[in-house]
Amino acid sequence: MFVVALVPLLVGLVVASVGALGFLERLPRNRFGGVRTPATLRDDETFRVGNKVAGLPIAVGGLVGLLGGGLALAMTGTAAVIVTSVLALLGMLVIAGAGGVMGHRAAEAVPEPAPELPEGCKGCQCGGCEIAGLRKGSVGAHVAGVGGE
Repeated sequence: MFVVALVPLLVGLVVASVGALGFLERLPRNRFGGVRTPATLRDDETFRVGNKVAGLPIAVGGLVGLLGGGLALAMTGTAAVIVTSVLALLGMLVIAGAGGVMGHRAAEAVPEPAPELPEGCKGCQCGGCEIAGLRKGSVGAHVAGVGGE
């Protein structure tokens, strides 16, 4: 039964660490940890914002796992250890999952960055940016029918 009680303890430690790193903005964009949705993986800024928002609930979920695992280690009955371990894992999953949803929604709210203009195209109104589709709504001199270069 010792092994059953260790599962929420160890998983809780990992989840709490990832949540704390996200909240402290020290979690780099990676393949394994943090909130990993299409919205958060758009760029480094959205990953940072999404994991900052989700960090505290995820860390709290990890603490629930740690406390539940510690409580299960202190128990003596087999049924009590199993029930406590399962409840700790379930509580950790629900709280961390809610934090992940919050982080995803926060990342979706971050506006997409404006596309960078090619070198030499810094607002000269020549019309080349419209052709490339980089600047919407502006009309160059030759497109408007006005004589220009």
